[in-house]
Amino acid sequence: MATLDELEWFVVLAETQHMTKAAERLNVAQPTLSRALGRLERQVGAPLFDRTHRRLQLNRYGEIMLEHARRSLAEITAAKQRIAALRDPDRGTVRLAFLHSIAAWLVPDVLRAFRADVPGVTFELTQAVGHEIEELLHAGRIDVGLTSPRPAGADVVWTALHRERLCLAVPFDHPLGDRAEIDLAEARDEPFVVLRPPIGFRRITDELCARAGFTPQIAFEGSEIATMAGFVAGGLGVAIVPAPRPDRLEPGVTYLPLRDAAAHRTIGLALKGDRPQPPVVARFAAFVAERFRRPAADGDG
Repeated sequence: MATLDELEWFVVLAETQHMTKAAERLNVAQPTLSRALGRLERQVGAPLFDRTHRRLQLNRYGEIMLEHARRSLAEITAAKQRIAALRDPDRGTVRLAFLHSIAAWLVPDVLRAFRADVPGVTFELTQAVGHEIEELLHAGRIDVGLTSPRPAGADVVWTALHRERLCLAVPFDHPLGDRAEIDLAEARDEPFVVLRPPIGFRRITDELCARAGFTPQIAFEGSEIATMAGFVAGGLGVAIVPAPRPDRLEPGVTYLPLRDAAAHRTIGLALKGDRPQPPVVARFAAFVAERFRRPAADGDG
């Protein structure tokens, strides 16, 4: 197998077609260059130059070799550049996955702030539900997950970022809608709009209902929290949802904070701790953690 030096030397030889000139350009001894050419020709199994007097003339075999040598050297150069970019905390790409429910506020805010500090970084973005983010993280297909609940595995490094209180969403004209807050047990006879399993928030819903002493009557299983709120507005049932931001209130829905101390979820940042992180990924994770630094429970919400 030819070395990189031998390929580079061959390209210069092919361009100059003169052993002495090539040796001078490469700053190597002419016998060293001649021996390298001999090794390369033995590996290829054919002469790459026709020798005429003291000159070299690239032959048909050499033309093929030159085409592939240039291509190989270009690929190696590109690989070095990509590796250098990954090792540079000011450049490179962060592969980020995030929940649907934070796509409209948390993620754009974080990306906007980070890119203001580090404009050379690019992102590969994936929007998914919690168990899909967990699978992508363990498979090495993403670098960072902004998710809830905490992905399983002792090798996951988890940083709690934002704790959301949970509410019972009811139609605007619902009899329970005049409460300042509510015990979930009061809704035991209501039809529930929920997320389908194995979405992590469905597990939270089931656990809260179990703590309140009942199994919810399922009216509809969806895949996004925004869809649940829309069906509540349509009168299909009630739903446990994160307390919405003031600019994200669903028309026709009243949000009643739940009294249960466990009625919250924690959005966090997940990394795999069993593999080295490129500096740009480590820088992004540290930036996000600092941006949300506040007293928060380290749990899966």
